[in-house]
Amino acid sequence: MTTVESEARRALARLRRALTKSERELEALSRAIRHAEGGDFPADRYAEAGRTLEALHAFCVEEGDRLEEKILAAGGLEPGRIRRSSAR
Repeated sequence: MTTVESEARRALARLRRALTKSERELEALSRAIRHAEGGDFPADRYAEAGRTLEALHAFCVEEGDRLEEKILAAGGLEPGRIRRSSAR
């Protein structure tokens, strides 16, 4: 794998971790504000923000799959024919 491909995989992994953290932080913020505001809490806005984060997460999965296929194809392998071995 070339340096560019490695950097792309690392950047994608960092983005996934950042999105996971963002989801946790949004949930924590939502709980705190819901507690403080009660009935005035903007649930729709928080639901929309959550859906946006989910869409970004789906983008990361799709992009990871696309990147993996390109790396395998560059190495002369067919993406659908590779079996992953279990970690030991």
